Amino acid sequence: MATIDKATIKRLAKLCRIACSEEQEDALLHDMQKIIGYVEQLSEINTDAIVPCNYVASTLSQTPFRADVPGQTLSRDEFLKNAPAHIGGMIRVPPVLRQE
Repeated sequence: MATIDKATIKRLAKLCRIACSEEQEDALLHDMQKIIGYVEQLSEINTDAIVPCNYVASTLSQTPFRADVPGQTLSRDEFLKNAPAHIGGMIRVPPVLRQE
């Protein structure tokens, strides 16, 4: 049975680089204990007759997909009407990397 205590919460907060007040740590401890309790309930289920599912994506071949048919495309002007900002015929996005 897994246990979680206040020291574990403090360690997790440090690893995640989040600041938690004492009240938030208490709330997290309570929530984590409830989550672990719910997960431990799964061990009570008898799964002896259940075939293990090792690869979920194997069923994707049985899933019907729509045909990938090219359709009508928008003109550049029509496309840029939907953009919040554009410059020189391209969509303007906020800078990701800033030079200092």
